[in-house]
Amino acid sequence: MEQLLAVMKELREKCPWDQKQTPESLTRYAIEEAYEVEAAVRSGQSDDVRDELGDLLLQVVFQSQMYSEQGAFDFQDVVQAITDKLIRRHPHVFQAEQFSALNADDVATLWKQIKQQEKTGKSASRLDEVKHAPALSQADEIQKNVAKIGFDFPDIEGAYGKLEEELGEFKEALAGKKSDEIFDEFGDCLFSLVNVGRKIGISSEMALLSTIHKFRSRFAYIEAQATLQQKHVEDLSLTEMDQLWEQAKQQLKQQAEYVPHPKK
Repeated sequence: MEQLLAVMKELREKCPWDQKQTPESLTRYAIEEAYEVEAAVRSGQSDDVRDELGDLLLQVVFQSQMYSEQGAFDFQDVVQAITDKLIRRHPHVFQAEQFSALNADDVATLWKQIKQQEKTGKSASRLDEVKHAPALSQADEIQKNVAKIGFDFPDIEGAYGKLEEELGEFKEALAGKKSDEIFDEFGDCLFSLVNVGRKIGISSEMALLSTIHKFRSRFAYIEAQATLQQKHVEDLSLTEMDQLWEQAKQQLKQQAEYVPHPKK
């Protein structure tokens, strides 16, 4: 760890890219690396898991270094904070003499109680219970939460009308060519679209994952066909790729419709 921390410190002093980074600019990489860890674990390849855990650790070290430069905290403070939290939230382990044998459900309940006690005196919002998750899932859960207290459109027409309103504002932002406004209005459009999906019982996260899966499958078909033609996919024209894309759609649709007889 000492070597890693020393390397990170030197990178911040001498590497132009590392010097340019801010805590905000790096958050996207922390999210990406967490997904990479999940994928590596699912693959069952321990070497990949090791490497991806290292990449994720780098994000902790990098953020810690930047906050250390601000005089806020350093990596040792991060380690101490999580150590204290683990001990505090596991009294059945570290103060076992005060607790009778607990099962997994009891431990989960105790964890929630201690976590709630830690929040005492802090400002609270009903949205605090919504976990930080992929953006689409988080938007969906936030909307469900506030809908419980009536902060919601009465029907899908209202939600769709809001989406159209946001799309209009997005077009205006594009015309104005103001990057900050374009960014904000694009986010508003996504949030409104999630609301429309929620109104008709569609999980935005699952819908987008399904579309991503379709795109991956269709593009893989294009790559395979390029290989059969003894070409690289980069050598295909846009017209050729569009034609193969349509072929992929038809082929994959036929595969989805075909259900083999269980005895075959």
